[in-house]
Amino acid sequence: MIKKILIAFVVILLIIQFIRPEKNTAAAPSEANIGTHYATPDNVKKILERSCNDCHSNNTKYPWYASIQPVGWWLADHVKEGKSELNFDAFMTYKPKKARHKMEEVNEMVKEGEMPLSSYTLVHRDAKLTMEDKLVLADWAVATMKAIEAEHKLEPEEEKK
Repeated sequence: MIKKILIAFVVILLIIQFIRPEKNTAAAPSEANIGTHYATPDNVKKILERSCNDCHSNNTKYPWYASIQPVGWWLADHVKEGKSELNFDAFMTYKPKKARHKMEEVNEMVKEGEMPLSSYTLVHRDAKLTMEDKLVLADWAVATMKAIEAEHKLEPEEEKK
């Protein structure tokens, strides 16, 4: 009986290898990328590429194990969820208040160490943010928030009650 269960399990594992999720890779750079409109210094771009863009852009660099199911499905769902929260390649499609709020969240989550996720940095050790990285990203997020407020004549977030 156990032998039949093991054989069935192996057969199922083999079959699911052919059911692959769609990859998160864009054919061309996005015209709606945050960097097309708001200042994104090179040091910020490097941090975003190293620590954020796999889940928060239209281009994920997949590790070898993303081709093994069900791990690939889990990663695809993780990327989909990350992009639904914030997609730097779709940033310019956001309404001004949403864009400002997203930058406020970047500032808070980076400062509080909530991003990048520990489950991500466990495997991608180079994605861990140093204190300097956190300060650079937080300062950039605040500057971008202020630029959004100025451009769209929004009341500054911290002055709201």
